[in-house]
Amino acid sequence: MTDPLTPLLDLPGVADAVAAARDAVFQVHRHRVNLRGWATTAAEASVRAARASAALDGGPTAIPSDGSVTEPVLAGALRVAEALGVVLPTWQRAPMQALARLHVLAAADLGGELGRPRAEPGMSERLDMLGTLVTGGTSVPAPVLVAVVHGELMSLAPFETANGVVARAASRLASIASGLDPKSLGVPEVTCLRRQNDYAAALHGFSTGDPEGVTRWLLFWCEALEAGAREARSIADAATP
Repeated sequence: MTDPLTPLLDLPGVADAVAAARDAVFQVHRHRVNLRGWATTAAEASVRAARASAALDGGPTAIPSDGSVTEPVLAGALRVAEALGVVLPTWQRAPMQALARLHVLAAADLGGELGRPRAEPGMSERLDMLGTLVTGGTSVPAPVLVAVVHGELMSLAPFETANGVVARAASRLASIASGLDPKSLGVPEVTCLRRQNDYAAALHGFSTGDPEGVTRWLLFWCEALEAGAREARSIADAATP
């Protein structure tokens, strides 16, 4: 069968951007702190990612000093972040079940139907196609697959609520499962928050399916991966004795 994502590598600048993103993430895994103490970096990265993701969906970034988070968007993002390790095996064999679980966690305090995609024409087919890609239906470099997972879920907005938190969490799962960022050290979500207008515009470009728009999204996401690796490096540097 023809790999449906292979043509994306021929888009202008994409192959070089993918290589740079992969190298940046690889290098942060080689940071001397992360060779043994990577769990500390991963824990901090997880919280930063959740806070940024919540803010992108309209929630706050600040966690109360007593640790009790009642704001529903941030609480959902933190629940999702905490559960990624548990959800990962399901993602690897049944991605749609994993998405349903992520939505239940993300939207538990937001109301509406939990874990069930909206019944719109073509929704089920596109989600099934995405699931096929995630479970071995493509051999493109991991940054491309992760970008497609992120972009497609944002474009589809399959649930009534919390689609942004779910999509960004799914992109972290895809990064782990694909081997791009197996220890989940990177924090590309921070760049998405800092460059919200660019993020939204790039996602819109992807949603059009136009080659120029798809290129814009792939390049943006590779830049976010590089910046996320720098964020991870700053976390590791701060932990250096």
